[in-house]
Amino acid sequence: MSTRAPFAWRSRIRFVDTDASCRIHYSALFRHLETAEDEFMRSLGFAYSERAPAHLSYPRVHVEADYLAALRYDDPIYITVGVSKLGTSSYTLEFNVYLEETSEVAASGIVTVVCMSTKTQKACPLPEDLREALSGQRT
Repeated sequence: MSTRAPFAWRSRIRFVDTDASCRIHYSALFRHLETAEDEFMRSLGFAYSERAPAHLSYPRVHVEADYLAALRYDDPIYITVGVSKLGTSSYTLEFNVYLEETSEVAASGIVTVVCMSTKTQKACPLPEDLREALSGQRT
């Protein structure tokens, strides 16, 4: 388990993220989680555009979210990201979405990512450098 502070990414709930009540639409949260994931991976030295060799792909095989408090238009938020599970060919990221003004957890989520061979379309072991980087981010 890491004693490092978790990675945090700041954002704001945009008008396009909301429904008629000006609260976040359930699907919009996943765009914020995806961007937080991208920035988390970039902070580890695995930018999306650079981390996937031509023979590997990283599909998401499971996503879920719990909505714990209202996220409204223009709310400033920050999202923490950590690794909750690290397997041979997959890893699971854990997210917490906080309202910046109160530090209240407004949502949480997980995303499971599998390393896949583009040739066989089957799971394959995570590259060792990626595994090492992720292991230092365990929650």
